[in-house]
Amino acid sequence: MEQVILVNEQDQMIGLEEKQKAHQFGLLHRAFSIFLFAPSPNPPPQGARAPLAVLMQQRHPQKYHCGGLWTNACCSHPREHESITEAANRRLFEELGIQTELKEVGHFIYRAELSNGLIEHEFDHVFVGQYDGEISGFNQDEISEVKWMDIHSLKQDMKDHPQKYTPWLMQALEIATGN
Repeated sequence: MEQVILVNEQDQMIGLEEKQKAHQFGLLHRAFSIFLFAPSPNPPPQGARAPLAVLMQQRHPQKYHCGGLWTNACCSHPREHESITEAANRRLFEELGIQTELKEVGHFIYRAELSNGLIEHEFDHVFVGQYDGEISGFNQDEISEVKWMDIHSLKQDMKDHPQKYTPWLMQALEIATGN
């Protein structure tokens, strides 16, 4: 039985709860979101800074929530007695087979009522990393597809088609990109 770490609004642990039950009752729990960046294949306009591409994953349709939606490279929850950084590195490898240096750049709290009756209520730590290698061995029980997207194109598509993306993505991406 997988558990999540329940926290208060200062991210102090107040207990543990079974993951499914925490999402049924909308209990605030610790989580993380990882963004991986690489130089975009699209050339920048004259005089502009080179754009970045962000790695996106489509969640497997059978995930307990947000199945089939597009989101950042990896997101999950730490285990009891596991630092948030250890958890981020562990899950990045388990889901995508990637090891790279991650840096925490911020956090936020969000609450979203999901279509299947679950409630996502997380204190979400945002990590960023650089990666430009192959992604061929992703965990197909977790992920249906991966792709690189130009950040500007992603932001525009999220505005035009928000139903294609997870509810935390926009806020986490703003923290990851600094705007």
